[in-house]
Amino acid sequence: MSASVPSRVPVASKRRRTSRGRLDDGAPNPVDVHIGSRIRLRRVLLGISQEALGHKLGLTFQQVQKYERGANRCSGSRLWDLARVLDVPVSFFFDDMPAAVAAASPAAVVAGTAPPSHTFDGGEFADRRTLELVRNFKSIADENTRDGIYSLIKSLAPTPAPAE
Repeated sequence: MSASVPSRVPVASKRRRTSRGRLDDGAPNPVDVHIGSRIRLRRVLLGISQEALGHKLGLTFQQVQKYERGANRCSGSRLWDLARVLDVPVSFFFDDMPAAVAAASPAAVVAGTAPPSHTFDGGEFADRRTLELVRNFKSIADENTRDGIYSLIKSLAPTPAPAE
């Protein structure tokens, strides 16, 4: 009695290279960029250097830079550590995320339901001067002085045209 041998033996298929969360064009995932911009925002508001933050986390400042740019993805445990060191809830890193960024998650990209890819720039907090302005403003102890500065800035800023 001979055992039947299949004519074709299945061969393990080559493992497909993954994008590691990047978009089709190789750009970092906008969700990772948003998280990175929130890390940078909080770090600068606290007046902590990348080197000091890295030291507190057991990382190099280059690794902190990569997280802040969204070039490297943050694991859940790393987000937890960042939240503890930066004294914010983990949800802080996802706050103020534009709907278009949230829709560009890897699951939406794979499912084909994501909007056309774009590069997320981090918004108005990407500018270092804006972050320094906010940090310095928060350090003004006198409430009346803060109110006066706020009123001055508001009066200098262009007002948006009324919606028609």
